[in-house]
Order: sequence, then C-alpha cells, then structure tokens
Amino acid sequence: MNTARVTIQTDDFDLSAEVAALRAGDPGVGAIVSFVGTVRDRSDGQGVQLMELEHYPGMTEKSIEAMMAEAQRRFDIRAARVVHRVGALKPQDQIVLVAVTSAHRGQAFQACEFLMDYLKTQAPFWKKEHTPDGARWVDARIHDDEALARWGIASENAGA
Repeated sequence: MNTARVTIQTDDFDLSAEVAALRAGDPGVGAIVSFVGTVRDRSDGQGVQLMELEHYPGMTEKSIEAMMAEAQRRFDIRAARVVHRVGALKPQDQIVLVAVTSAHRGQAFQACEFLMDYLKTQAPFWKKEHTPDGARWVDARIHDDEALARWGIASENAGA
C-alpha cells in the first residue's frame, strides 16, 4: 500500500484498502468521506468507448499536493489522500479517489468536495474521449469552473 498523499497510477485502486490506510493509527478520526469517480459511457450526448488520461509527472503531483495543503488550511481535517489514474480507461473503470478524514463529518465533506472541484478544473491532466465519431480532447466545463468559484478560486479554463 502506497503511503503518499498523492498517487498517479495506471493500476486500479482498492477503496477499502485506501481508506483503511488513511485512518490507520489515528484514534481522533471520527469521520471518513470518500469520493470515487468512474468513467461514464456518455459525454455531451455521445457514446464514450474509451477515455485516455495523460499527465506531466512531477508537476501533476506537486499541483495536487499544493491544493491538499490548502484544504488542510481551510478545513479541520486530519488527513487526505488522492489517487488518480492515467492511461486508457473504459466506461465504469474507477478514475479518481479523494478520501478525507476529520474529527467531524462536516469538515470532511467540505474538504472532499473542495478537492474534487479543484481536480476537475485545475489539476494538470489531459483527457481524450474516444467516441463512435472519433477521438476528441475534453475541455473544462463552465459548471466545473463555477463549482470552484464558490471556494473563492477563479478559473478561466472553460470556454463560453
């Protein structure tokens, strides 16, 4: 089991094992909130057969670590873990895990949502969807930028 706070990998992850490792040895944990994102079979009305994810090794982890530090500054959390997969993924494959521990559920829920909003808009990943009409790169969406804005973070990724 990897003990890093951020892991970018091609292999699948085990939610139970990740959560157990995150809370291990911390009797102050009263809440664990996790989010697992999966690859959908549709996007913008088209079928998706495969999604490819690329990243810039080192830069991606550093970027996510910085936002995790910001989550710890903003919320009363004990620990956090992000696992993000790269490579070729099929519909229903797990793509991302965000898990947060805290003494109380409210802070854990907020921190988990904050980290997911960041990952959707700011983390340096490049996504390509393969559809029956061919492959296309995926841009950030306006509603993802709006979700990040409620945390006081401006993003100009999505086109109008």
